Amino acid sequence: MMLVVSTGVARAENDNNGARLGELKLKAEVKGDRDEVRAEMRLQIETTREEAKQKMETLRERVKEETDKVKARVKEMRIVGREKALERFDNAVERISEWQIKVEAKIAELEAKGVAVATAKDFLATSETKLTAAENKIVEINAVLAVSIDELTAENKTKLRTLAEETQTLVVEAHKALRDAIKSLKDEVRIKIEANAKVEAETEDDEE
Repeated sequence: MMLVVSTGVARAENDNNGARLGELKLKAEVKGDRDEVRAEMRLQIETTREEAKQKMETLRERVKEETDKVKARVKEMRIVGREKALERFDNAVERISEWQIKVEAKIAELEAKGVAVATAKDFLATSETKLTAAENKIVEINAVLAVSIDELTAENKTKLRTLAEETQTLVVEAHKALRDAIKSLKDEVRIKIEANAKVEAETEDDEE
């Protein structure tokens, strides 16, 4: 009788382990697909931005053709101002991107310890979506600024202002989503600690 029970328990454990392994494989495949899509989007964005930067560099070379020193100086300062504006956006995006990587690693670490991370994953996904949208806006800003070395038209100034505001909003929202993800993880860790403490207390009471 004991042998039958032991065999049944072993079979059940094997089934559970098999199901768990299948679940882990599925998660790995889903994550792999998501990472691949993310990498492709990142490559596309970076390629487009690099093309815009090359156009900006071409404009800089054209400044050298200007014989009037005053006009050349004005055009040079115009390009420098545009590049600095783009650099500020790039730096903000880079900081959030690095933070996303850290949050994703923390989620994986806590998930392995049995902490509920579904909500944090949702917030992280939201942050990634917002940041990608912000990067696309920056690409559009690049395109507007690289059209000509001349002063922007009234139409382009309005477009640029709108794009800058939209980009800033998306960056702020991406940042907020990451903060929400961190808060969610802290809350879930606290819940798990309290649950474990309760189980330990009940176990001690039973032993007494």
